[in-house]
Formats: sequence, C-alpha cells, structure tokens
Amino acid sequence: MFQGPDAYITPAWYPGKREHGKVVPTWNYEVAHAHGVARAIHDEGWLRDLLARLTSDNEAERPMPWSMADAPSDFIDRLLRAVVGIEIPIDDLVGKRKASQDEELQDRWGTVEGLMAEGSDNALAMASLVRNAIGRSEGV
Repeated sequence: MFQGPDAYITPAWYPGKREHGKVVPTWNYEVAHAHGVARAIHDEGWLRDLLARLTSDNEAERPMPWSMADAPSDFIDRLLRAVVGIEIPIDDLVGKRKASQDEELQDRWGTVEGLMAEGSDNALAMASLVRNAIGRSEGV
C-alpha cells in the first residue's frame, strides 16, 4: 500500500453548512494498492546491489554521501547475512483518490481554503489535489 496525502475535512469549511446544513465531516485521501505474491530473496549479490542502489539514491543529495564502500567489507558482509530481500512482482495495481469530488463546487473551494489555512505539509498537499480535481471537472 502506498499512501499519499490524507486529511480530515470539517463541514465548518463548507458554505453549504450555512446555507442548508446538509453536510457532514469526511476524510480525503489518495492511495494505491499493489497486489502480488511476495518472495523472499537471500541471494547476496542481489541484496548487495539493491542496498547499494537504495543507499546511493538516499545519499545523493547529501554534501558527503555515504556508500557501502565507506564501511569495512567484513562488516557489510556480516550485516548482509541478516538481511532478507522481499520482492513483489505486481499483478494488479489499484489507485483511489477521494478529493471532495462528490461535494458541491462551493464546498470544494471551502475545503481548499480550509486546508490552506491549516498550513501543514499534508494539508497543503491535499488542498492541491482538491484544487486540481476542481480544475479537471471545470475544464480548466
């Protein structure tokens, strides 16, 4: 499961609350589910290559990137014996997004404004998703 932004949506943000009161809280989210049969991999060469690539990707932006070659090879060899790789060939991939698309347009804009006011990274990411969904539905 791969999760994107998610956020509680209060009906207090909806202009519809003041107009007719027929609103309730909800939760917006974005998620993808990958389905497949996992297999354990114990092959030292495969594991060493995977860990080297993961390390390289995650260290790339650092001023002094660390690499596996920075540690003694016997130390890395010992640690590798305790690592089990997991590979899941993907048989099916399902994505789902709930970004207030089922709400009235004015309430969707109220959600964007409310999330923007909250200001957390997660709220801002969800505000962007809702705003983009509005743009697509309005042909913008």
